[in-house]
Parts: sequence; C-alpha cells; structure tokens
Amino acid sequence: MLFLYRIYALVKHLCLTLKKLRYCSHITIPRGVLGKTNEKSLDILYNLCIKNNLFVRAYKLYPKYRREEDMTDNGKPKYFSLMEQLRSDIMSGAIRPGEKLPSENELSQKYSLSRHTVRKALGILEQDGYVEAFHGRGTYCSENMRHIKNSKNIAVVTTYISDYIFPRLIQGMDNVLSESGYSIILKNTANSRQKEARCLEELLKKDIDGLIIEPSKSEMICKHRNLYQNLDKFEIPYVFIQGIYSEMRDKPHILMDDAQGGYLVTRYLLELGHKKIKGFFKADDMQGLERHKGYVKALQESGIAYDPDDVVWFHTEDRKVKPALMAKEMVQSGQLPDGIVCYNDQIAVQVMEELEKMGVRIPDDISITGYDNSLYAQRGSGITTIAHPQEKLGEMAAELILEKINGVPEEESKVERLIYPELIIRGSCRKIL
Repeated sequence: MLFLYRIYALVKHLCLTLKKLRYCSHITIPRGVLGKTNEKSLDILYNLCIKNNLFVRAYKLYPKYRREEDMTDNGKPKYFSLMEQLRSDIMSGAIRPGEKLPSENELSQKYSLSRHTVRKALGILEQDGYVEAFHGRGTYCSENMRHIKNSKNIAVVTTYISDYIFPRLIQGMDNVLSESGYSIILKNTANSRQKEARCLEELLKKDIDGLIIEPSKSEMICKHRNLYQNLDKFEIPYVFIQGIYSEMRDKPHILMDDAQGGYLVTRYLLELGHKKIKGFFKADDMQGLERHKGYVKALQESGIAYDPDDVVWFHTEDRKVKPALMAKEMVQSGQLPDGIVCYNDQIAVQVMEELEKMGVRIPDDISITGYDNSLYAQRGSGITTIAHPQEKLGEMAAELILEKINGVPEEESKVERLIYPELIIRGSCRKIL
C-alpha cells in the first residue's frame, strides 16, 4: 500500500509539472515524497520522465541514474546541450531541410555520448518540429525549415484577390519589394479562417522571408494562433494589414483609422441636416466594428440617441444578399431614413440599386455614403465616401516587413502605423432644408 501511494505521489507531482512546462532541463522530486521509495518505483518514474523529455535529479539518491544525465560544464544535461547544438545547426543552415542527420551511433561517437542520450535529444527536436524520424530510414531535417534561408520571397495573404481594393494594394507592395529584389507569393482566403489556416500551413513549408497578411474575420478569436507561433519560432516576420486579431495587437500591423472614417461620413450627413441615419456594417471584421464606433460617436455628439434598431449587421456569408433585402424591407415598411452610412462602396451600390428598383431617388429621397473611394464610388454622379489609399498602404506594409527582415528595432522604425481617413464628397448626398 505504501508503495502504491508513493508511486501515486510521484506521478501526481510529475503531471503537475508537465502542465506547466513543455519540457525543461530538470525536475526535482521532493525528498519527502521519495522517502524510502524502492528502486522499482523510481524506475517507473524515471522512464515516465524520459518519455516526456524531463531530467530527474533522482541520481542524488540512486547513483545508477547518474550515468548519462550528468550535467555539462554549463550546468545543462548532456542531452539538452546536444539538442541545442543540433537545433543551432538547423537554424543556421548547416543542416539543410530534407537532409539526413547523422545516425545515433555517429552522433554518439562524435559527442562522446550514449545512444540513450542522443535519442533523447532527437526526441525533443522531433517534438518541436525541427526533425522527422522515419522507421528504418533515419532522422531528417524537417521540410518545414526551408524558410530559414534567404529566399527573397515575401508571402502576401489577402481576403480577396479580385476585390476592388486589392489589385492596387498589391501593386503598392510590389513597387517597394521589387526594388529590393523580392518576389511576391500571393494567396487569398476568401475571408475564411479555415482557408487562412491552410495558407499558413502551406507557407510554413515554403521558402519565404516574411509575410504580409490581412486576417480573416479579424473580429473573431483566432483559432490557429499556433501557426503564427510557428512563424515566431522559425523567425519569419509578419505584418497584419487592414485588421488584427485582438489577442495579437502586440504584433506589427498597419491599420486605417476606421473609427474616424465612420465618424466623418456620419457627421457629414448630420451637417446636411439628416436626423434619421441608418448604418449598414459588417459584423465579423475589425473594420466594420470600428466604422460603427465612429457612426455612434457622431450621433451622440449631435445629441441624437443611438438606436441599435437603426443598424443592419451582416456577415461575410450574407454580404451579397442581406444589405439589399434590408433596403427593400425599409421601403416596404415605410421606414425610409434620411440617410444611410454603408460599410463600403460595394454595399452602398447594392443598397442604391435596390432602392432605385423600388422607386426611391438618390439623393432626392435619401442620402447614401460608402467607404474606400473605389471605382464603384466614381460611377455617374458618384458616392460620397472615404478615401482608402490602397497603393500607399501596400507600400507601407512592404516597407515595414523589410524593416522586420533587416532587424530594425521598433523604436527606430520609420513606417507610420495608422492611416488617417479623408472625406470625398460626391453626388449621393443632399442637404435637407
């Protein structure tokens, strides 16, 4: 009974440690817990530790465990020092992706270590993704390490490629990157978090020096944070544009002041005498929520109480349907507002076309605003909108990723991180007398 209790106590102590640490150089078992624990129980504990890459200081009580786990001169276990050496060789390119590592016997002879110690070091490297072991073939440097070399490739991941914003955005990036000898690897996610995760998985296997990415559904929790952590581990710098996950705001990013943009268009309508102003905003990205904040701020400053019923929220999946349906419903219910603040120019066009089908005249009956100053906003008499300097944003993102690649400290960065909006007035709005 005493034996079983001691085994239980030892394993419990070990499990608590494993919850806190992925691996560590050693674990000390309290002498009071060990007591007179027999050698069999210590064997069980020791083997459990080995499987979890833990070094047990039990040799202080049982000399037989001293053999290969003696500390090196720098105070680390020998297997840990070997692991660090091999990892350094991989990161420096001395061991190339896909290259076979020396056998356990060869490593044992080279570093004067037992195969047991070598096996532990290789086990940690495999666990962390630096190497892959194949039965009967040996251990190879992981293909995921290909990015460590100077490839002169920058990956760009956008939510859409054919969208009206991104061609000019990518052109701005290319203007800067091509001058420095870099090429662009372009991918898109269709604003899907699943596709974003797949893109990152693919890019981690490619030769890239950096990444510029617009996050998908940036207002939602990032469920693939581990992939960004892998980028950090492999020292691949990345820059967020247009949005950023709330839990990753410490990462490099370039944003537009969307709250101020939403404020400017709403205030403009208020200055024209509009009192009943509806908002159409996208709910699953940071831009939509920020523009909504500006809309609310402008109303409140004007002494108009914010009414949640005056806001139409839509998502990526229903963005091509819901805005038009809600515009139609407003007309049918006889609840047409003075003006509508739209999430972007595309939504503004959808709303305008549906209203015109219903016999509503723009701007005579209702004022409409957009966002982005796209080609959509320049049709006919045009849409009052917010200028979006797409090409400039692309250039800024490229300059920032180059700074990160070249190791420029944050305090020495010369790249602005916030783009301030500009109101563009066109014929989609009228003054109410």
